[in-house]
Amino acid sequence: MTEDIGTREPGRGWLLRLVIAFGFAQAAVSMARPAVSYRALGLGADERAIGVIAGVYALLPLFAAVPLGRRTDHGRCAPLLPIGVVLIAGGCALSGAANSLTGMAAWSGVMGLGHLAFVIGAQSIVARQSAPAEQDRNFGHFTIGASLGQLIGPIAAGTLVTGGGAQSSAMARTSALALLVSAGVAAVSFVSLWRIEHGAPAHKRLTKEKVPVHRILRTRGVPAGILISLAVLSATDILTAYLPVIGEHRGIAPSVIGLLLSLRAAATIACRLAMTPMIRLVGRTALLVSTCLVAGLLCAGIALPVPVWAMALMLAVLGFCLGVGQPLSMTTVVQAAPAEARSTALALRLTGNRLGQVATPAAAGLIAGVAGIGAPFVTLGALLLGTALLGLRRPAPSPSQPSSTNVTDRDVRTPLAREN
Repeated sequence: MTEDIGTREPGRGWLLRLVIAFGFAQAAVSMARPAVSYRALGLGADERAIGVIAGVYALLPLFAAVPLGRRTDHGRCAPLLPIGVVLIAGGCALSGAANSLTGMAAWSGVMGLGHLAFVIGAQSIVARQSAPAEQDRNFGHFTIGASLGQLIGPIAAGTLVTGGGAQSSAMARTSALALLVSAGVAAVSFVSLWRIEHGAPAHKRLTKEKVPVHRILRTRGVPAGILISLAVLSATDILTAYLPVIGEHRGIAPSVIGLLLSLRAAATIACRLAMTPMIRLVGRTALLVSTCLVAGLLCAGIALPVPVWAMALMLAVLGFCLGVGQPLSMTTVVQAAPAEARSTALALRLTGNRLGQVATPAAAGLIAGVAGIGAPFVTLGALLLGTALLGLRRPAPSPSQPSSTNVTDRDVRTPLAREN
């Protein structure tokens, strides 16, 4: 069994500060993503162009994730946080100032790179400073910061963006304002970026040897964690980017779309607050599989021409179900990966996420252009149903795995990560 790299820090002030900083950074991104879609619509973009712009957001991070993870494995994580904030704020502001779809796509990519840098640094800090028994809880609380941002950001964007119809000058102007405000929101993250990281990785004193990427990817549990995370994030991403388009097609005001997206985020927060009791009650495998199944059905249901109140109910349940996948996939990858390569493993997970964010919106744009705007949600539903089947695959326990944990003997250490 590999040596654990986490060091238990007295008190949890560092985690609270990290959650606050992540909340502001994620609020900026969650405000900017729908604002980018609305600004692109105001500048004359169609569904395909929206998909391409959403995909470029993930393109730069796709190539940067593993190098950043390598650096973090053998050094400090905290410097990535302010770098990420600067790139997020700059990408938001310059997206608002751009007057072409090409410029918006480029600055959206800068925003995505900043978000990646922040998340790699933050996730690595949580993995490094959490005892193994606390990883589920701490990753769950960490992702509450993302959910808080996803709750506040769309409401703010929907409040600021006004106007409607193709090539609306009012929509282009007010969405630019929303992007400039989101840059200011990102800058607020700086107030919490102090004394978050304590010490250096314990394995740094032992070895500087890099674990090959292929070895990490062949470690049992890592591929499954990556695929689960990819499916869940793709669903969240398409909801954020394409619900405004659905709203335009169905005559739903941007302010209502913002409230619907925030309702989904609020349900995700509720899920993550209840994560530990739910794992105790049903076990990790059952929780992961059941929530992916329900999320798949509901995601496909978004394509139906339902009234706004029914869409709100569907998004609330969908948000609760989608809240399970991300924190559990983080724990899966951290517990499965070699101790000296956990940041790289988390970066590979994020690479999978960004690959999904590149491919899924672009594919969604093509599908929407051919089969209608509801078709991408049906495709996502099928992806989530496939993820549920993946979660049912139960590898044999490793002989070196302890027979008990701090919560229960019912799959509390991820069945997908039994081999360490």
